[in-house]
Amino acid sequence: MMKTAVVTGASSGIGREFVRQIAGKYSWLDEIWIIARRAKELEKLKEEVREVPIRPLSLDISKEEELEKLKDLLEKEKPEILFLVNAAGMGVQKEFAGTSLKDVVSMTELNCTALTGITSLCLPYCRERGRIFMLASAAAFIPQPGFGVYAASKAYVVSFSRALNRELKCRKIQVTAVCPGPVDTPFLEKMGGKDRMPAYKKPFIDRPQGVVRKALRDGAKGKELSVPGISIKILEAGCKILPHGLILKFMEGKSDS
Repeated sequence: MMKTAVVTGASSGIGREFVRQIAGKYSWLDEIWIIARRAKELEKLKEEVREVPIRPLSLDISKEEELEKLKDLLEKEKPEILFLVNAAGMGVQKEFAGTSLKDVVSMTELNCTALTGITSLCLPYCRERGRIFMLASAAAFIPQPGFGVYAASKAYVVSFSRALNRELKCRKIQVTAVCPGPVDTPFLEKMGGKDRMPAYKKPFIDRPQGVVRKALRDGAKGKELSVPGISIKILEAGCKILPHGLILKFMEGKSDS
């Protein structure tokens, strides 16, 4: 049976870095399926990665008919999925009233619905000792004015991941929610880059290489959450202890300064 990794959002950023590091660390895999809308970027990644054969799948996973194509392929190939990485996502950094209907719906469809659908399709093919990585965010730890839909969608990812991890313990499949702060990727640029970012977030900017490296380590250790960086870990702890109203007042004050 073909030993496989499946990575969504593979055309750039953290998803692309997951493909690179999985290929380098687990070169015994038979194939890595890389999923994203941008076919040209997937082909570039295929040429770049040499350790493991790459199968590019140009799919828009927010559309049901595209998920059906993946379902048909899974039924045909019946791969043994040892790594599933749900890295596809989008974010719009605006107040809700100023965000278009299209962007609001797209965020929830891609960050929540598509992630859930991909997991549902792939789970029957995930094997014992397999690992599932869900790309969440430190934004999941507390409501984010000006970033409300995105933060709420990532809170869903964390909640779903932790529940699924407990459900799959009997199958010895590890589910890890990856919760970085801002990461220096094209995703950050699409949201307006560092210039539009609130001042209190700028010290937390991480690089995708470190985020993925830690995520793979934490998954191997059986951790439900992978939180890169001391600053983000302090933020996580603070959000558990301090009243959210107090933290939100602090954030609003920092945004105005």
